[in-house]
Amino acid sequence: MNTANIPAYTVSQVNGYLKELMEGDPLLTGLLVRGEISNYKCYPSGHHYFSLKDEQSALKCVMFRSDAVRLRFRPANGMQAAAFGRISVFPRDGQYQLYCSELIPDGQGALDAAFERLRRRLEEEGLFAPENKLPLPKYPKKIALVTSPAGKAVRDMLRVLGERWPLAEVLVAPVRVQGTGAAEEIAAAIHRLNNRADIGLIITGRGGGSREELWAFNEEAVARAIALSNIPVISAVGHEPDVTIADYAADARGGTPSIGAQLAVPDQGAERVRLAHLSARLARPLQARLDQARRELDRLQNSRVLRDIKAPIQDRRLAADGLLRRMALALRGKADQGDQALAALNGRLALAEKNQLWRRRSRLVNLASGLDAMSPLKVLGRGYAIARRGGDVVSSAAQVEPGERLDVLVSDGVLNCEVKEKEERTWR
Repeated sequence: MNTANIPAYTVSQVNGYLKELMEGDPLLTGLLVRGEISNYKCYPSGHHYFSLKDEQSALKCVMFRSDAVRLRFRPANGMQAAAFGRISVFPRDGQYQLYCSELIPDGQGALDAAFERLRRRLEEEGLFAPENKLPLPKYPKKIALVTSPAGKAVRDMLRVLGERWPLAEVLVAPVRVQGTGAAEEIAAAIHRLNNRADIGLIITGRGGGSREELWAFNEEAVARAIALSNIPVISAVGHEPDVTIADYAADARGGTPSIGAQLAVPDQGAERVRLAHLSARLARPLQARLDQARRELDRLQNSRVLRDIKAPIQDRRLAADGLLRRMALALRGKADQGDQALAALNGRLALAEKNQLWRRRSRLVNLASGLDAMSPLKVLGRGYAIARRGGDVVSSAAQVEPGERLDVLVSDGVLNCEVKEKEERTWR
């Protein structure tokens, strides 16, 4: 064989090519494989290594720690299991193996694996988040039933809705609830109802059946239609133990179609009782006011004014006489008080005038005494004399010259003198 023109590849290149080839095959990127677990080992790293085998073949598998933490059981050799994952090549060893992301006991079946896989993915997207749930209307005016028009479930829901709340109008949106295309019909009906403004609530569901028969309500299309609905949706599928993806996506879950209808509307009997209670609560204060008004009417009917029409005039006349007497007494008392007050005021004024007169007299005496003590006549009486020249008093020797005439005042007369000489002297 001539290999001169054939390109040569390294082992790594071959293994890498096979890896890309396998990972590009859609069938091998999401594969569910059933078999018996063998050669199972769990390493300290948390990674799980095992094989799945049947009567003819074996397939190596690995489950990394990040996926293994979600295991709901303890794998063991000899156990039948279903593994979901992707087929790829480990380039170092050149071995292809199943990189397992989910592992469940095969007793639950492939449907359970698919259910859990979809539920987990939609939950991680936030499709089931409680904060996205819509509240159910308390008194819905129009309810749409997305279900089969021929099944027992629709009859049960119509019966319950009619018994509990006949005021609600019910619209049946007919769809297939099992088989190929059922999920798409259910999703399309929910989308159409969201284009109507008169629908207040949607109930979607069906009666009981096998897991396969209920599978339309485990489809992603139905779950997304319910989650995206602007109208509140109640999921009512199968019997109480049955749980579907639609139950997680819905705003409320009814374990059966009948329970779903019960959740949708109030009970008219209970509402009547509540209204009767409210009516009684409102009637009690009204009855109390009515009784009080009746007692007041009885009092007025038995009053004196109705028996004797002149009685009010007489009563007011007596009251006026009494008022006049009180006014006269009050005026007389005020007059007496005024006289007493005037007399007291006059007494206080007279006393004030006497005190003021006495003070003025005392001051006058003091002033007279002071004036008398300062009088020049008092000085002359003690032997002193006052010299004057003309009308001016001479108080200094420098004021006169020898030969001038002076009048000298003494206590009993005036001396006419002539200055012969003068002598200036300082008296101490």
